[in-house]
Amino acid sequence: EATSLAAGDLVVHVEHGIGRFAGLQTLEVSGAPHDCLELRYANETKLFLPVENIELLSRYGSDQANVELDRLGGGGWQARKAKLKNRIREIAGELIKIAAARQLHEAPKLPVQSGLYDEFCARFPYEETEDQLSAIDASLKDLESGRPMDRLVCGDVGFGKTEVALRAAFAVALDGKQVAVVVPTTLLARQHARTFTERFRGFPVNVAQASRLVSPKELTQVKKGLADGSVDIVVGTHALLGKSIKFRDLGLLVVDEEQHFGVSHKERLKQLRAQVHVLTLSATPIPRTLQLALTGVRDLSIIASPPVDRLAVRTFVAPHDPLMIREALLRERYRGGQAFYVVPRIDDLAEVKEFLDKHVPEMKVAVAHGQMAPTVIEDIMSAFYDGKYDVLLSTTIVESGLDIPSANTLIVHRADMFGLAQLYQLRGRVGRSKLRAYALFTLPSTHKITAQAERRLKVLQSLETLGAGFQLASHDLDIRGAGNLLGEEQSGHIKEVGFELYQSMLEETIQNLKTGMTESADDDRWSPQITIGMPVLIPEDYVADLAVRLSLYRRLADLDTDDEIDNFAAELRDRFGPLPDEVRYLFKVAAIKAYCRRANVEKVDTGPKGAVISFRDNKFAQPDRLVYFIRQHGRAARVRPDMKVVFFQNWETPEERLIGTTEIMRQLANLAEDRKAA
Repeated sequence: EATSLAAGDLVVHVEHGIGRFAGLQTLEVSGAPHDCLELRYANETKLFLPVENIELLSRYGSDQANVELDRLGGGGWQARKAKLKNRIREIAGELIKIAAARQLHEAPKLPVQSGLYDEFCARFPYEETEDQLSAIDASLKDLESGRPMDRLVCGDVGFGKTEVALRAAFAVALDGKQVAVVVPTTLLARQHARTFTERFRGFPVNVAQASRLVSPKELTQVKKGLADGSVDIVVGTHALLGKSIKFRDLGLLVVDEEQHFGVSHKERLKQLRAQVHVLTLSATPIPRTLQLALTGVRDLSIIASPPVDRLAVRTFVAPHDPLMIREALLRERYRGGQAFYVVPRIDDLAEVKEFLDKHVPEMKVAVAHGQMAPTVIEDIMSAFYDGKYDVLLSTTIVESGLDIPSANTLIVHRADMFGLAQLYQLRGRVGRSKLRAYALFTLPSTHKITAQAERRLKVLQSLETLGAGFQLASHDLDIRGAGNLLGEEQSGHIKEVGFELYQSMLEETIQNLKTGMTESADDDRWSPQITIGMPVLIPEDYVADLAVRLSLYRRLADLDTDDEIDNFAAELRDRFGPLPDEVRYLFKVAAIKAYCRRANVEKVDTGPKGAVISFRDNKFAQPDRLVYFIRQHGRAARVRPDMKVVFFQNWETPEERLIGTTEIMRQLANLAEDRKAA
């Protein structure tokens, strides 16, 4: 988003390549003030981009180290872009093939049985949010379509993604097919198994669990049940994806928190995907998954509205301070709650346990980590769940999906050693009831943390609102890049043109391939140049904040129709008061620009004696009608040898110039689109 540009950021101009944004300057153009963005390129060269053409810019992305600025007028940028275009075409082709293959496969149609289904829904103890209902409807439609479902449900921690899976599982299980729910940790498997068993009680559905917490004898029974069809729903860890597990008739695979699975598991999922319905749940999808959803290869449902009465988690990032930690833990205890204390490594547990015993001796602390025997973990978690301990000191095993409503304070030791999604997931472990929850991320007080860790924590603190998981995943996509969508290579390509431009090029190519166009007719983004000699800007005394002004310019640059422009003008009047003349002129220029695009006009120059109009590549969609139109003007219009069209007018004031130019451009746009030039 150009809206979030700050001076010094790297930007990418479609025609000139990578430069550095230096700020907004007001220049004198044809005798009138005009807002321009100042961009710096290699060899101390500068480019001033008029604000109405701001859509030619995109942010480079966040990794700005060792990036060389392009030379203005050099050929390097165009060559890089052309090479990348071919590469993108191949990637897009592959992605389309994958999606098309899925469309060609058939999957059983699994309509939901309405009477029983309503009874099942009535057991949901909360009120569904609008987003949740639309995600549920979308997945049930997918199941009825006869095509294999591949849907990503992206919703915040505790926003009800599990309910979407439960209802899809219900439709599939009652149709006589099997459902596998794959989760990353044994603790989460235990919790989901409990939830599924409770919700399906009384229905003819057999729910089993397959994880380390199940005895070997029981596990053998479950495997046998899956093979002969007596187990309808199985909840387990990635062991379910192993070769030794055979399903009699698998209908739906639910993958919870897919960011925790490795490449080999994902490959196995890919093989399954062609035949069975797949529903992926995630609060913070990994960049690659999000990229696939954004480019339309996978279906995406976003649950962004929080459950009723849910409060956002208050987040604090601070150096490690014993007094602050004692305060936080005691406050939680006094209000009858419990706390999580999470450390990055098993080696840190003993030291932190000693610290807690010394500073908060009045609290009972339980210790848990992934290398303990399954039965021990099971006992500790049950005791914590039942309120026998005040603090659970653990490694990140609590990260995924644990639901303990009474735990509403989280303290993370050495927060700089965790990834962004990890910290976000951890924060989601608290604040799952109607109480306000607190998260304290502590940093080492003695030594400095890395720049990337600092950025991660900044992003996390800024995303305090409920439902920020999707934004967070987008930040992550920006910080880390998307990796390859298909296999090993590709992330390097993004570096060449910056993330946003790459994204839009890929999206455009996919769109073209879908509609059967081999090459886009309008291969590059372009933006008409308009010179009228009038002030075109949003004055500082009208909108004081620079970031807001930039965002308004950006939004205005993307408007195409008169209605959109009028609505935007009304919004500005609402927000900032009556429009000053300069802003009115800016809106008029935006309208002229939209007409120019429709008429393929690259440049409009106007003065007191008329207007000169240049067509892009000297092409016009209806040349014969253009000739007739010019003839109608008699001596007031003619075509110059360089193929530019001149309209002779006597425009005394700039206001007349603006109205006259708008009218000529409107007529040309209508001519180009074969409408009556009335």
